[in-house]
Amino acid sequence: MAWDPALYLTYESYRKQPAIDLLARTDHVDPETVFDLGCGPGNVTALLADKWPAARIVGVDNSLEMLAKAEAAAPQIEWTAADISEYRPRDADVIFTNAAFNWVPDHGELIPNLVSCLKPGGVLAIQMPRNYEQPSHAEIVACIEAGDWRDRLRPLVTFEHVQPPAFYVDLLSGRVSELELWETNYMHILHGDDPVLDWIMGTALRPIANALEGDERAAFINDMARRYRQAYPRRPDGSTLFPMQRLFVLARR
Repeated sequence: MAWDPALYLTYESYRKQPAIDLLARTDHVDPETVFDLGCGPGNVTALLADKWPAARIVGVDNSLEMLAKAEAAAPQIEWTAADISEYRPRDADVIFTNAAFNWVPDHGELIPNLVSCLKPGGVLAIQMPRNYEQPSHAEIVACIEAGDWRDRLRPLVTFEHVQPPAFYVDLLSGRVSELELWETNYMHILHGDDPVLDWIMGTALRPIANALEGDERAAFINDMARRYRQAYPRRPDGSTLFPMQRLFVLARR
């Protein structure tokens, strides 16, 4: 799937805030090596470099478009093209990932493997959207099921990757020395004609819409725009309220 860094960064301040909140709680004092898995355009990786200027910072992503954007902005950081579902950091002090593991299946295998990559006392810090029961994602499924494209698009729906908090407690119990989980429901105030569509087109809708072409793609996007306008109506002041629930996992080996 080709990513569009400019589209993704349309709502940069909102997308970056959960990473800022997670980083504030990631309390490794003097890490030697820090990995950002699913670094995207590198705007969050730069925050890691600011917090730990003496550390080796490695940003990892499988999108060449995103990595090109990241390297142009911060050539001093080490950028690596790899699939984060298979990538295993070596001797990591901190493994940080912001809004990336929601794209990766089998957390029951992935996360314990990453814990084993940490040095003793190392920290795994994860933030993932968990908004999948809300219209932002439920309407995608409804739109797919309502059209002749359903058989082609169903396999592209991967919302089940992120599990409820108790799953991660059970998964990491006995594997880490400290564990903290929390959820935050961010209330974003968006502007524009179809701001929720614009937001989701930068992430969850992108691989689905890109599987269609021509009039069929236009019909799908128009239907999604209609659904989002109904689910997230514009307020009298012209703004649109868009709640986004996110899950945080902070574990120390």
